[in-house]
Amino acid sequence: MDLSTNYLGLSLKNPLVPSASPLSRDLDTARRLEDAGASAIVMYSLFEEEIVAEQNELESLWSFQDIGHGEADSYLPASANCETSLDTYLAQLWALKQALEIPVIASLNGITPGGWIEHASEMVGAGADALELNVYYLAADLNQTAAEVEDNYIQLLTQLKQAVNIPITLKLSSQFSSPANFIGKLGEAGADGVSLFNRFYQPDLDLDTLTVKHTLHLSSPYEALMRIHWIALLHGRVDVSLAATGGIHSVTEVMKLLLSGADVTHLCATLLKNGPDYLATILIDMAQWMEEKEYESVEQLKGSFSQQHSPDPQAWQRANYLKVLQSY
Repeated sequence: MDLSTNYLGLSLKNPLVPSASPLSRDLDTARRLEDAGASAIVMYSLFEEEIVAEQNELESLWSFQDIGHGEADSYLPASANCETSLDTYLAQLWALKQALEIPVIASLNGITPGGWIEHASEMVGAGADALELNVYYLAADLNQTAAEVEDNYIQLLTQLKQAVNIPITLKLSSQFSSPANFIGKLGEAGADGVSLFNRFYQPDLDLDTLTVKHTLHLSSPYEALMRIHWIALLHGRVDVSLAATGGIHSVTEVMKLLLSGADVTHLCATLLKNGPDYLATILIDMAQWMEEKEYESVEQLKGSFSQQHSPDPQAWQRANYLKVLQSY
């Protein structure tokens, strides 16, 4: 059974790619993922806010260290010896590249160009095979138009494409007015792929303390439906690799997304719950399902039920809405 696929110009042995998560922080865990069958791995994200906060803290330390306590100068560390989150990230990226044979995709999370150009170049130097831009931007400015939001993404992408020579994919949210049109523009601007969709974690209210609380909720298989829908609509219509992320917990979601047209499926919550070895179980289930349905390869089945190839194209459009309501 040929499970191979192509993603961002990378030839992968199968479509199962662990997404950005704490699993990539540990070399032994990363090795277990590779042994279980992972075809590539996305590193945990490097956050723009974290880098900026560290830079501000260090600048404050070096600027005011000698005020009133000159005798304590010798106890303060030299700035060159302070390891930042960027240093840690680059060291882990290099270590993963030395330990693994599969491609390693670095991940940047932020909203402004800032030092991204420099950071991306350093990631290339550390061995990254591709770069995922996790642009977590909440468009809450009443004076900012949808077109301006999209332009910010395209400008960031354009600058990075000029600075690095590795594939770039954007991890997008579903909160765009016209996702198909926007993804087409990203492809024209040089994006090699898109990952659909980013999961925005929503703040909650604590009614007892009357404070805003932050709670992590892992995905559920239900969330895969939005990914299935949009990838089915986009397959064959945009010139970028399509990755699905969010709600992929078993072979059921994997096969539905491949049939819709995904090149790869990113897994996170199911690996956190079931452990890295669960990848091997999904691969076995994939091969069994394909054999039962008489498919010989992933490429053969990929996109065979997208809107372009569906026996009922209208099922992916508004007609589906009415049928679902009538089915209750």
